[in-house]
Amino acid sequence: MRGYRVCTLPGDGIGPEIMAEAKKVLAAVGRSEGVSFSCEDHPIGGCAIDAATASGLEPTALPASTLDAAASSDAVLLAAVGGPRWDGAGPRSPRPEQGLLEIRKALGLHVNLRPVRAYQALADASPLRPELLEGVDLLIVRELTGGLYFGRRERREGVAGAGLDGAPGAFASDCCEYSEGEIERVVRWAYEAASRRPGHSVTSVDKANVLETSRLWRSVAHRVAAEYPRVESADMLVDSCAMQLVADPARFDVIVCENTFGDILSDEASMLAGSLGMLASASIGEGTSLYEPCHGSAPELAGKGVANPLAQVLSVALMLRHSFGMDGAAERVERAVEATLDDGWRTPDIAGRATPPERVLGTSAMGDRVVERLG
Repeated sequence: MRGYRVCTLPGDGIGPEIMAEAKKVLAAVGRSEGVSFSCEDHPIGGCAIDAATASGLEPTALPASTLDAAASSDAVLLAAVGGPRWDGAGPRSPRPEQGLLEIRKALGLHVNLRPVRAYQALADASPLRPELLEGVDLLIVRELTGGLYFGRRERREGVAGAGLDGAPGAFASDCCEYSEGEIERVVRWAYEAASRRPGHSVTSVDKANVLETSRLWRSVAHRVAAEYPRVESADMLVDSCAMQLVADPARFDVIVCENTFGDILSDEASMLAGSLGMLASASIGEGTSLYEPCHGSAPELAGKGVANPLAQVLSVALMLRHSFGMDGAAERVERAVEATLDDGWRTPDIAGRATPPERVLGTSAMGDRVVERLG
């Protein structure tokens, strides 16, 4: 029997609840495929900070033991990190989100894939008109380890002239930096993906009318595009792309962009699928790949059993496809999710006004329905 080790990072808020459903689905896949998946939980984010503090250790959002486990596993499955309870920490205190940024950097995960599909059954859950959602099936390819999130940053207090009235005030800066190599590898990944997709098109998103990093991005994107004559290429400014994602989303096939733009645009694109609770992602690069839902930890829902586990389940499908080469099993999971939605089952975040109350399920019950469909 084939066996795979999965480093599972439940994290904070609703993380442990949705991770339980992902494990449930993964176990069902293992039974049907004759494959064993060994899942081992490790702390990351706020829970890691709390555990270290309680033990009298230096607080950290990414313990060395967690990173070691992730690096030695066949794949990493993460749920969510963060929450307001850690917002009050001082500026030099670790934040839960640092654990996520650090593990991406440490594992060399420079490409983030966010598939966005508009499910026909969820047309009433999206704020867009149903006719705008027809045929929407796009892939956002986001650079993940460069840009503002990883550039030099500074904050100083009492800087002369920093206040609006010329008085001393606080000053902060974040540096957006990109090298040609960082841009090329993610743009090339996007073109390779587009060459295997029906749409055969790449939209490169930047802000080249203002930013020097975007002007470099555009020049590198044009050079790579010339190597793929069968893939249709286009440039688009990020503000225009944000507008077109809601005005004409079906026009897009593959969107490639830098880190900050990709973070924002993919969250916007989640509304095409009806909810952030439907959007999965894969982070791929030099080391062990990491899979996670695009939503946050939703601490206001934690412990209530009402969180949507489907983005976490769809992250399992991405893991099966990209880390284990189990394309058939990945498709079965995706079809099981779609069939569950077609059957009318909903969690509260994707329930429309016409959804009968008896069709609105909690987290665990929704996971059970997906498992039933897998069978």
